[in-house]
Amino acid sequence: MFRRELRSDSWFFSFLVGSLSRSLFAFAALAKNQTSKGFAPVTIETSRHMYEYVATALDWWHADKYCEQRFAQLLFEPQDSEQASFSKLLQSHHIRGSVWLNERNGVLHKPKWRRDHIVPVLVFGDKTDTKYVKVLSDFPALPAVTACAHLQWDTRTQEIATIFSYAVPAFFNEFQLRGFVDEEGFVRFALIVHGHHSPYLPVFRADGQWHHFCVTWQQENGTWAIYADGKRRASASGLCAVGPSAPQAIYGQGTFIIGQDQDSLGGTFREKESFSGNFTDLHIWQKVLGAEQIEKVRSCWVLEQDLVFGWSSNALEVESTVQEVTAQFLCPGPVEECRVFEVGSSGFSYASCLQSLPFICRYRKDAYWQLKKAQLESSHSLVGRVNTLAERTVIPEDVFTSDVQDMNLSVALGALDVLATVLREGQKPVLESSDLLAVLQLLKQVSDVEVQEGEELEMLEQLGQYYVEVTELILEEQNIETWSSVSQVIRGPMAVVELCDRMVSHLAPLLTAGRTKIMIQHGNVGMEVRRLELSRQELSSEAYLVQSPEKGRHDLIEIPAEEMERLKARGLSRVTVKNMWFGYGSLQRCLSGAAGSGLFQDVAASDGGQKYLSTTVGTAVISSALLSDYQEISTSVCYRLQHRVQDLPNKLMRPICAFWNFSLSPDAGGMWSTAGCSVVRSLPDSTACFCNHTTNFAVLLQVYEMQRSTREELTLQTLTFVGCGVSFCALIVTFILFLAVGVPKSERTTVHKNLIFALAAAEALLMFSELAKTNQVVCFTVTAFLHLFFMAAFSWMLVEGLLLWSKVVAVNMSEDRRMKFYYVTGWGLPVVIVGVTLATSFNKYVADNHCWLNVQTNVIWAFVGPVLFILAVNTFVLFRVVMVTVSSARRRSKMLTPNSSLENQIGIQIWATAKPVLVLLPVLGLTWVCGVLVHLSIIWAYVFIVLNSLQGLYIFLVYAIYNSEVRNAIQRMKDKKKALSFTNCSHPINYLSSPRNTTSWETGKLSPSAAESALSSPVQKDPPVKNITNKGNFGAKIPMGISSIMSPERPAVELTAFKSSVSKQGMLRLFSRRCHPEALQLSSPQWTHEQGRNGGIRE
Repeated sequence: MFRRELRSDSWFFSFLVGSLSRSLFAFAALAKNQTSKGFAPVTIETSRHMYEYVATALDWWHADKYCEQRFAQLLFEPQDSEQASFSKLLQSHHIRGSVWLNERNGVLHKPKWRRDHIVPVLVFGDKTDTKYVKVLSDFPALPAVTACAHLQWDTRTQEIATIFSYAVPAFFNEFQLRGFVDEEGFVRFALIVHGHHSPYLPVFRADGQWHHFCVTWQQENGTWAIYADGKRRASASGLCAVGPSAPQAIYGQGTFIIGQDQDSLGGTFREKESFSGNFTDLHIWQKVLGAEQIEKVRSCWVLEQDLVFGWSSNALEVESTVQEVTAQFLCPGPVEECRVFEVGSSGFSYASCLQSLPFICRYRKDAYWQLKKAQLESSHSLVGRVNTLAERTVIPEDVFTSDVQDMNLSVALGALDVLATVLREGQKPVLESSDLLAVLQLLKQVSDVEVQEGEELEMLEQLGQYYVEVTELILEEQNIETWSSVSQVIRGPMAVVELCDRMVSHLAPLLTAGRTKIMIQHGNVGMEVRRLELSRQELSSEAYLVQSPEKGRHDLIEIPAEEMERLKARGLSRVTVKNMWFGYGSLQRCLSGAAGSGLFQDVAASDGGQKYLSTTVGTAVISSALLSDYQEISTSVCYRLQHRVQDLPNKLMRPICAFWNFSLSPDAGGMWSTAGCSVVRSLPDSTACFCNHTTNFAVLLQVYEMQRSTREELTLQTLTFVGCGVSFCALIVTFILFLAVGVPKSERTTVHKNLIFALAAAEALLMFSELAKTNQVVCFTVTAFLHLFFMAAFSWMLVEGLLLWSKVVAVNMSEDRRMKFYYVTGWGLPVVIVGVTLATSFNKYVADNHCWLNVQTNVIWAFVGPVLFILAVNTFVLFRVVMVTVSSARRRSKMLTPNSSLENQIGIQIWATAKPVLVLLPVLGLTWVCGVLVHLSIIWAYVFIVLNSLQGLYIFLVYAIYNSEVRNAIQRMKDKKKALSFTNCSHPINYLSSPRNTTSWETGKLSPSAAESALSSPVQKDPPVKNITNKGNFGAKIPMGISSIMSPERPAVELTAFKSSVSKQGMLRLFSRRCHPEALQLSSPQWTHEQGRNGGIRE
């Protein structure tokens, strides 16, 4: 055990061996199976759970393992409302005192930190000026530093001792740690940096025991700290902070000496300043470690990030009189405290996790009785064969009576060897439920094995091979019924994946500088662990490629090169990657049930062309995890998996990238989730995915029954493209007409223009969206703008409804304020909706196969929700307008034709109802209501596409071609052109210019020039005709013009809300008659009719 023979009378040697022996005896007592003898467990039944009270006291980790190996859980904290009643229930079974509680956040769900540690120990003996140990390492400049080690202090001397010193040519006392024992029996430490000295402060008692210490310093503010046994004992700032004469960091390329103070570079030692005691496990980092990291170092974990020097006898130059031994001792346990439930007081407290307390295991009631049933119905054939072949009890026959055993590596290897031999013998048998549970129980024990330093690592690799083989054998497809029968007990089929994840972590010690990858595969199960050096100049993607047993098929998962660069930029120099792969078998069959029942409540969302049938796991399950200093690092991954489900006739297989989330539905063992994952490329036989995190992945295939033929789909696509093209052209022509022909400014024209612009932009993007889906960035951009412009179109449809409502119901708001409100609603609301959607759902915004919103997630509601609201509002507005229009038509009919027949009155009312509906349907967007009916029949799909793709053409016909105001504006342009052609008139009139103002789309007043020209006209205007409907008593305000859609005799409500300007036409006609008699052709019956309709100027 020792490097050299030590003198039997060596005080330090006997002191060291005595300390280590006491630690080993304490560990042996702790690790011994403490449940082999004790009280029988007490079983308590409630409405939902079964509780098993174990009176034998164990530490928290052994108590948790005891429950886990029985497929139960350590008791969770009762709800506030249940604490008192649960405490009384326990007292009724004579249970009192403290019991352990489980940690809901899982902080303590990790291997015990108490473990054997084999290290070279330096025994310095008495104080001399010759004993020293030199660290053979090139030190860089250190703007921050942490140095940690274990030591035993010689209690026989109270003189100052130098634990270590680091010297450079500029400063011999560049970085140094000193200490002495004070009169009260405390060891006091002082830190020296750049020759500046901190005060001596007490850190631990001089009790002759091993103590762990850490010292930290950073150049910023000169902050320093001293830790002892995991706790901060002293800290301050200002120790050689940055100043005019101070360097920026501790100089590099110096000499590090353990046990002596350097009065010259690497020498000139003095006896009275030398160290006396035992020293080991020195590690130095180029950064300041936090309290949690220091606790891990104290527990013998090596944090590799920014590590400058790691303890190794090969990196030490040991002076001949310094004794060097290799010793095994117990690492200090964690200082964590665990929750405790106080039975009787119904309160909670904390106790050291290493303390031994009774505990309670909690079973779900159905799982408990399923477990009991499996035990009663078992023939124990597999268990009997395994124990017979091993000539000992490898697997207990009863799960409830098995003990908690701390397996070592050799025992675990022998057990799995025997089990694998029995499972592979002869034909592949179907396992019984009890046999499967017994195998899983053994796999749990093996996955918890603690690999001690110095054990044969070849045994560890062989253990991994047996573990993979056993896992592959129990996952054969003939065992699918057995897995389903015990699903309640094991909390889901992914339990075996969790066990394999524990096992693959044990393979990390096999990695060396010459062997950076360990890969084990047996049939349909594989695992790999590799070490990645991030300090290389050029980094490339790292892929885990798995060759399937099926020839020519392979899966892979990789870390992209840009992620490697990002990790390097974070300061990481080395990471460990764990990968696992589970081919298609019983695991996927069981998980498919979980996918169909627990995932995607909106999977049936489609355009009506398919009917959702089911969701199945169609690929292998592959996983990846990155570790640095034993902590998992979040990173993005890409993976490609081959489909294992054959294509079915008349069925559509839609791939979905998903991962297993253990935190969702924990009682069931988790469920599938798609958060952060998206399809990159989908082929008939494989799917490539991207996920922004690491975990267990698969590709789920949603199965749809095709309800439309390929020909019907092509017809619908063609109709959409042609209809959108026609509508786009019609909308552009309408927009140009509104701008060019001089349609009078009004709220209505402004709203029309904005609606037309938004709808034209949306339909133009929709026509060419299919061309953009090949480029991910372009497709994302097109989707965002499609969302924006369609939302803007519907928002302006809402504005159309609000404007129409203001004409039917009195609204106390000025015109300017109304227009501001309309613009905020029409453009501001869509921008807000799209912005919030992008901010909250950026990674799941776009559909997999189209440049549109993802209908498989809640993103689609960012469009459907506002649209449904707008359609509901506009439907109510239309209903109100129809009521007012019918009421107005009925009154007018009674006044003008009181003796008309009943059939005539009914016809007038029907026309009064139908005409506003036909005119307002497209502009209010109500044709989109039929979209909810496309699932019923292909006919509704045709109706929906025809009505909405031709919406622009409908607007063009109703609001341009058949709009009297547009026609009048065009006629005025023609009249003006003809009038300007008569150049023989001796007195041209300057008021023939168009009175159009030049303001924006909003309604504005006439310019002063136009007003003055109108006032200076020599023609006397007729007095304005009053709107007689304003004085009616039948309810809401009805502005002039709405009834023009019903009767040419007298307008009541004009839906287009355009006001005519016939006075200008009257002046033009007068000018033409006076200057050119031949222009009397303008005075026609049509002109007279227009005058009668619009109440214009009569001569």
